[in-house]
Amino acid sequence: MTERLKRIQGMAQRYNKLGVVKDETVASIDAAIHARDIPAVREMSGGLIKEVRIRYNLSQSVLAMITGMSVESVSKWERNESKPNKAALRIINIIDAKGPEVFMI
Repeated sequence: MTERLKRIQGMAQRYNKLGVVKDETVASIDAAIHARDIPAVREMSGGLIKEVRIRYNLSQSVLAMITGMSVESVSKWERNESKPNKAALRIINIIDAKGPEVFMI
């Protein structure tokens, strides 16, 4: 599939230079190729979210700040009363894989 996308990308770029294909179309094709390198967001239970938080010695407040959510939201996730949105879940996935340091300045 990747080779096919790369051929389509090359063709779109050539047609873009001729003014036949829009810049947005080329950008969409480029994004599709690069999206294949991004891992899928892994669903996590409340227990696993709490486990990640404790493993890295993070308080609920700190995890809330990193994810851009409220402390109440983090608490609800950990009690399985609600689920994090995809953006917050991706951040927790990254913390699980690489540690919270990637978000610290």
